[in-house]
Amino acid sequence: MKFTDLTLIPPLLQAVTEAGYTQPSPIQEKAIPPVLAGRDLLGCAQTGTGKTAAFALPILQLLSARKPPAGRPIRSLILTPTRELALQIQESFEIYGKHLPLRSTVIFGGVGQAPQVAQLKRGVDILVATPGRLNDLIGQGYVKLAEVEIFVLDEADRMLDMGFVQDVKKVLKFLPEKKQTLLFSATMPDEIIQLADSLLHKPAKVFVTPVSSTVEKIDQSLYRVDKTNKRRLLAHLLRAENVTSALVFTRTKHGADRVARELNRDGIKAMAIHGNKSQNARQDALARFKDGRVPVLIATDIAARGLDIAELSHVFNYDLPNVPETYVHRIGRTGRAGHGGTAVSFCCYDELDCLKDIEKLIGFKVPEVTEHDWPMQVFEKHVPAQNPRQGRPGKNEAAKPAEKAPRADAAKPAKKSANPPRENQPAQTGKPAKPPAKQPGTRPAAKPRGAAGPRNQPPDPYSAVRGGKAIVTKRPVWSTLPDVAPPAKKTESPAVAPRAPAGKTDGGENMARNNNRRRGKGRGGQQTQPGQQKKADDKQKVPEIKKTENGVFNFSDEELAADDSLQLIRRDGSDTKFTSFEDYMKNH
Repeated sequence: MKFTDLTLIPPLLQAVTEAGYTQPSPIQEKAIPPVLAGRDLLGCAQTGTGKTAAFALPILQLLSARKPPAGRPIRSLILTPTRELALQIQESFEIYGKHLPLRSTVIFGGVGQAPQVAQLKRGVDILVATPGRLNDLIGQGYVKLAEVEIFVLDEADRMLDMGFVQDVKKVLKFLPEKKQTLLFSATMPDEIIQLADSLLHKPAKVFVTPVSSTVEKIDQSLYRVDKTNKRRLLAHLLRAENVTSALVFTRTKHGADRVARELNRDGIKAMAIHGNKSQNARQDALARFKDGRVPVLIATDIAARGLDIAELSHVFNYDLPNVPETYVHRIGRTGRAGHGGTAVSFCCYDELDCLKDIEKLIGFKVPEVTEHDWPMQVFEKHVPAQNPRQGRPGKNEAAKPAEKAPRADAAKPAKKSANPPRENQPAQTGKPAKPPAKQPGTRPAAKPRGAAGPRNQPPDPYSAVRGGKAIVTKRPVWSTLPDVAPPAKKTESPAVAPRAPAGKTDGGENMARNNNRRRGKGRGGQQTQPGQQKKADDKQKVPEIKKTENGVFNFSDEELAADDSLQLIRRDGSDTKFTSFEDYMKNH
């Protein structure tokens, strides 16, 4: 069969011919006719069989034949799990629809949204998007899906694995009820079948190959090797084998970065792509890998989903996948479009269960290579440490014995408090004891650097503590208002002696005054004591204290009774506010 037998319009046939396609793939041959007829579709085919063209070509033909609504709204939505796959689908729409007056664009996260929003404002007919960024722009009002006629959910199995089920359900709420829905997946687990039953209405089902089948032209092999020797075996095979381009799969993002560093240390150019990489870094690594500048690309399953890499010679399963269907998808990266390829898998003792599940799914045992320099020597599962934050013990570090529980008879009686509670006052527990009274001739301990009082706040100039008693001061009104400067104080300028004319100043007198200051002497030349200057400053800062029956205050009881807000600064630095003077007296 040829593309001309699929009743495609001349602009699409011309674009397909220019792209170098002569015959449709099995998925294209079976999926294009029912989609052109307007039916829902459930398609399952291996990676690299042309699924993108199976829905891109009929969508372009259907939209070009229908009259577009006013304002150029979005008429087709393609939802994909990853950014790389979204970019590839967008490129396919541009290649196939370059002779048609239809616009398409792609939106995804990890980059700024301003250019994407600008394209949406100009109007697009076909939108390719990832779930996260699509929901963001819907919430901001930049995307309207009320006019969507064809909805495509691509790589549905990976969409579920990545936890995008809730995001997909949010998108479905904005779609119209009357629409054509296409669902494509590389594998077909039970969850996908249930999702298809809820989305599709009497769909045409296209199963090109069985779910568990692998490409026959792929040469598969298995190496049993310890986890610590995987990197050595990988570097050895990359040098020994006829490897022109290799895609290495790891289970975690940190594992991908670690393998890339180790290969570059061994002199093998390699780069890693995963979800933690920025979009520019991922695109740069993928471009270098496609043009041959970097022969080895390390990726996670999510980042490599849907990558279209032509003539990929080798695929390495550095870590076996937990899901058996993922193994089929991984090795499907090579052997695309009927070409041959090589798939090499590493298996440590912890992954033997995964290997059994994979072999059960594909229906045969993967051929094992037993003769190599790093055979498996560890035959017990690795148990992770209970506290991963603590480092591993050294080689000569002995295990610490368990701490013994204290004996009941060894319990010491509680010490009596040095300051028992007063009468009619409950005992306070849990609070630190007051520091001892200051001894004459001793200086208080210096505060640590950065400690500026209670809660690291600067000292309050309107409160003070003296002699172990609290001093309550009245704050000016302007001190409680934010961003209001205090009123300027009117001070009389002191009389200043006129300066001597230039050239007539007594240099000896100035030099003697400066020397006295350096030696700690006053203006009159008398030696000052170390604490005299500090005491003088304290007398200036703290107003005169008046003792009353109620405590120590710096204003009268009448002023206290008239004030609506009092602040008490205790010895321990706590801050207690009272609404009235009566409230203060009840607590003291």
